[in-house]
This record gives sequence, structure tokens and C-alpha cells, in this order.
Amino acid sequence: MTEKTTNQAIGIFDSGIGGLTVLKEIMNLLCGENIVYLGDTARVPYGTKSRRTVRKYAESNSNFLLSKNIKLLVVACNTASAYAIEMLKENLTIPVVGVVEPGARRALELTVKGKIGIIGTQATIKSSSYEKKLRQICSFPIDIYSKPCPLFVPLAEEGWENDETTFLVAEKYLAELKKSEIDVLILGCTHYPILKNTIARVMGEEIRLVDSAEETAKQTERILRTRGLLREGSKTRDISFYLTDDSETFTSIASRFLGRPMEKTEVVDIV
Repeated sequence: MTEKTTNQAIGIFDSGIGGLTVLKEIMNLLCGENIVYLGDTARVPYGTKSRRTVRKYAESNSNFLLSKNIKLLVVACNTASAYAIEMLKENLTIPVVGVVEPGARRALELTVKGKIGIIGTQATIKSSSYEKKLRQICSFPIDIYSKPCPLFVPLAEEGWENDETTFLVAEKYLAELKKSEIDVLILGCTHYPILKNTIARVMGEEIRLVDSAEETAKQTERILRTRGLLREGSKTRDISFYLTDDSETFTSIASRFLGRPMEKTEVVDIV
């Protein structure tokens, strides 16, 4: 593999802010990699859109990132992963990683009882994307329990990850899952890792949490290593941010999500 190829960036897109948790994990795990992040802030949220529309958005986002000469594409959005990941894998010549499959595989590795819980947005739970993937790749009987937790997204964006209000909301949302005797819980929304400590406090130490953002970063690293695409060594890297609509909210929340000052963003028009 040539140095030019390994120096090419990882491309990441999300409908807006949540995918920054995936970006953060990739930044931490793959310290030498160049990254291009696209937040489709003009068309957020994806969860209320049809499958056809989400697939169209995913295609246009991918085409924009391909124009930046990326070597791997990360779909850091649960809805786009559910609706468009197979289409992208079929149509693109570079590796494509979504957030659903890595989380599902890790949950199956961790479960002892075969009882797995999933929390996500209304759209993700309705799509059954995690349940379908779990059953597709599982080789043993499992019971799956799903619960939408829509208020977790605004709580994460408000920065209330350690607020007592968030704990009370989590207690109410997660009560049924605790009773179901699951031993693994998939955080099926890219916002939810921000609330991981509160969710763990409610669920208790005996229940293992699967952070899909963390697992997606690990999957990205595995694919790059297997294909000889890793950019290794202590090289200076470049991280670029693009938005489809100017958003002060994105900039302020991004700085908190990433735990560092936000680099300059550029607004772009994509078709």
C-alpha cells in the first residue's frame, strides 16, 4: 500500500451532532489518522424521514466525502446505518462501516444469558435494525428487549449527563428493561454514550453496556489494519469539519462532546 493511500482520510458523516461520539472514539483510537467529518445539519433529523429519503441523503453525503479522497467511510448515524449501509457497501469501492453491526456483534460476545436490551430513538427502535442484525449473525437463541428513550438526546445536548433530572428520566425509561433480566444493554444512539455513567448507575454493575461508538471505532481500526490502510507513526494529522447549514449550536455542543475546542467548520452545499 502506498504512502499516498495510507495518508488519505477517514470520512465520517452523521445527520448532525450525535456522530461526534463516534468521531471522538476514532480520534482516540486512531491517533495518526486524517479525518473528514460531515454533519448534515440542514436536513437533520433523519429519524422522521422515509427510507427512500434517508438513502438519498446517505448517497449525497458519501459522494461529498468521496470528493475529499477518503479511504474508508463511517456512517455514524443509526438511521442511515439501518436504511442505507448495504446500498453503500454495494456501490462504493472503499470499505464502509456503520454503527449497528459493531454494536450487535459486541453484545453477542458479552451476553451469558442470551438476554439483550436495546435503547435508541423512536426511529431506530421502530426500524428494528439492531434486532434484525442480532438475529442475522447470532448462532444461539436470544431474547431481545427494546425501549425508545427519546429524551436522552436533548438531555445529552444540554450537557445534563450527570444531572439528577437525567437520572430520574433514565430510571423511568429503563425500569422495564431491568425487570427483564437482561445482562447486556446496547446504547443504540450515538448521543447515548454521553449519558453512559448515568445509564450504568441505573442499570447496575451486573449489566454490561455496549457503546456502539466505541465498537465502531474498533471495527474501523480492524478494517484499516487488515487492508494495510493504517496511517501509523507520530505524524501530524488533519481533522476537517463540514456542515450543510451554519450552526452555532453544533459548534458549542461539539466542543463539549469532543472535550476540546472545536476546530473551524466550513459550510457546504451538497446535492
